[in-house]
Amino acid sequence: MALENFGKKKIAFICVHNSCRSQIAEALGKHLAGDRFEFYSAGTETKPQINQDAVRIMKQLYGIDMEETQYSKTVDKIPAPDIAISMGCDVGCPYIGRDFDEDWGLADPTGKDDACFIQVIEEIARRIKEL
Repeated sequence: MALENFGKKKIAFICVHNSCRSQIAEALGKHLAGDRFEFYSAGTETKPQINQDAVRIMKQLYGIDMEETQYSKTVDKIPAPDIAISMGCDVGCPYIGRDFDEDWGLADPTGKDDACFIQVIEEIARRIKEL
């Protein structure tokens, strides 16, 4: 058996600030498929904290406290991913040293109502289940 077949594949969710969609995807990935993959999130810039609406709604929907184990970080702070997924590039995808495997094209719910957040969260959950 080849050495690269050992261990779980690393999946990284990337967006510019690593504060909302990519953080949600990392948390849901660990929650829904952590037995099959290692999940990370990162950005090309950081924010001082994870989006508080995302934190609140993820606690309500899934009982996940993203602030317990996650924080906003840049791409150089995570292991090199086997699969890199862009969450959606409204103004242009950041360059992370390689091409993205997929662009999920999700709208940023920051500043919008809870229904918008829930829609994005459920879409991320659906896509993770398909991995």
